Amino acid sequence: MPNYLRPKQSGATIFFTVALADRSSQLLIDDIQGLREAVIKTRQERPFKIDAWVVLPDHMHCIWTLPAGDSDYATRWRLIKSRFSRRHPVGPRSKSHMARNERGIWQRRYWEHHIRDREDYDTHIRYCWVNPVKHGYVENPEDWPFSTINAFGP
Repeated sequence: MPNYLRPKQSGATIFFTVALADRSSQLLIDDIQGLREAVIKTRQERPFKIDAWVVLPDHMHCIWTLPAGDSDYATRWRLIKSRFSRRHPVGPRSKSHMARNERGIWQRRYWEHHIRDREDYDTHIRYCWVNPVKHGYVENPEDWPFSTINAFGP
């Protein structure tokens, strides 16, 4: 079993990619309100700043900045994923899903990248905003309704 070593950088700004187990699913946009509620509840308990967020049917990209003195993004993701999952029927599960009491909705891991500097930050912000265009959902990033681009501007 891999031993994941995550940086413990307090107050870090981090880019994430989080995906559903079923990459043909549209669950994230079908229940965007459930995802929003899971994020809101988690932020009430464990605050973080949302720098950018885009939700596509089967995955999402976001950039968070953690508060000073806090490096625990893993717990935040665990809470968001579990709160969202509880709203939905159990998906196909392996023995390891059952042993961990997972519902089989999410890919177990997610990808994270600690932002290094302003250029890296700007690159990942653009990546979030243009992702719906890349996947062919819209022609202009501003037209995708499940993105913070309209809240924060290009």
